[in-house]
Amino acid sequence: MHKMGDKFQLHCYKHNGHINSICEESVVIEETNDYLICGNYKTMLIEEDGRGHRTKEPAIIIYYKHHWFNIMAQFKEFGLFYYCNIASPYIWDDGVLKYIDYDLDLRVFPDGGYRILDKNEYKYHKKIMHYSKELEFIINKELEELIKMKQNNEGPFDIKIVNKYLEMYRELIK
Repeated sequence: MHKMGDKFQLHCYKHNGHINSICEESVVIEETNDYLICGNYKTMLIEEDGRGHRTKEPAIIIYYKHHWFNIMAQFKEFGLFYYCNIASPYIWDDGVLKYIDYDLDLRVFPDGGYRILDKNEYKYHKKIMHYSKELEFIINKELEELIKMKQNNEGPFDIKIVNKYLEMYRELIK
């Protein structure tokens, strides 16, 4: 288990093993048997083509140990947005958090509306990377679970919970 304040790097991969992106630094806020909650702000993100940029707003990210998604709450100046990746549960490898991204994303807007993104990318990668029927089943089941969590305002979709973690993060980085 990691302790509050620990810093780590994150590597996101595609199903074929190619690295998709690197997040230079996140800070552990809390870890349980089910998830890891961390925060970052103005951290460097490096894309697979080598381009990099710094994040513009603070974010609280929840990585799950048993679910095939992760949830990022982005505190933008014009509201709370969520960017949720359908992705494998994470693993630790030599101090780096790693997971496989499966293309489909759920974008949640400040008004509570949401949209599933990257359906065509998912279909394309499913075909060229030969996702198994079992993997397709898991991806679709976990997307349904993620949408249900959003509709019920559970977990990180409860604004009081993400605000609590944002305050904890701000105290950590002082």
